[in-house]
Amino acid sequence: MSTVNIPRLDLNDYINGTEGQRKRFSDEIGKAFNETGFVTITNHGLSKELIDKLYEQVKELFALPEDVKLKYEKAELAGQRGYTSKGKETAKGFKVPDLKEFWQIGQTVTDNDPVKFEYPENVHVEELPEFNAVTGEVYQRLEAAGKHLLQAIAVYLGLNEHYFDANVHNGNSILRTLHYFPITDPDALPDDAVRAGAHEDINLITLLIGASADGLELLTRENTWFPVKAHGEDVVVNVGDMLQRLTNGKLKSTTHRVVNPPREMMKFSRFSVPFFLHPKSSMDLTSLPETISEEHPKQFSDMTAGEYLDERLREIGLKK
Repeated sequence: MSTVNIPRLDLNDYINGTEGQRKRFSDEIGKAFNETGFVTITNHGLSKELIDKLYEQVKELFALPEDVKLKYEKAELAGQRGYTSKGKETAKGFKVPDLKEFWQIGQTVTDNDPVKFEYPENVHVEELPEFNAVTGEVYQRLEAAGKHLLQAIAVYLGLNEHYFDANVHNGNSILRTLHYFPITDPDALPDDAVRAGAHEDINLITLLIGASADGLELLTRENTWFPVKAHGEDVVVNVGDMLQRLTNGKLKSTTHRVVNPPREMMKFSRFSVPFFLHPKSSMDLTSLPETISEEHPKQFSDMTAGEYLDERLREIGLKK
């Protein structure tokens, strides 16, 4: 029988807690990321009202006519800003594209950091004046929560608490609003067509706001699929490949997928909003010396975050 450790943790315990509460939070998130790569988080800074408003805007966005959405698809941006239409993204190792369309919002640099010139501008939805304001606020709140989570992870790894701070300040993070569209003719689907094929995330950590329907599953160490369910407004957090590389596999970038619903539910949409927390592209992902030993030899080549992102975007078909 597989035991899957996905603890429900209160981020307020780390931000405002006693020394004991902070240590317990750090130990628990580290243990879960060591074992399954997933936790769920409460008190993450997003109110129910903001989450409701976000999903209202996301549903309106994807309900826009196809020709309107397509004018926001910028091929030269490799899906990193604006709209990406159906059939564009394929999980690494798969031949059939995922059954989804999405919209991506990136970093807005408000200080004089020269990294500003590395990032394309965000695409504004003229038809939905509230969309950019709402997603912008969600981006900032999830980025702030993510910084605290990385501080707790740094403590667990025996690093300075602020090890990640400078690299994630004005980092290349992405807020993705996802629409897994209705499957109107299930019999016409290729056998291996799914909403999101089995994959690992590219970034440091992902913060996922509770989706509008079930479907997220993780692959356990026993090679079985386990459904990940969040309570209400909880945020699901998982390790990405960049953090796995940095820790030489100590923290697990767990394979996960979004499965198709039961046949009677296929006619309904599923909406989801993950925040992919990336560092600046210059961050060195060389495995930390303290994670390498005779028992755990070095697994990964030396690479910057920018080089790794570029490699992965090509693998999943978003970049030529």
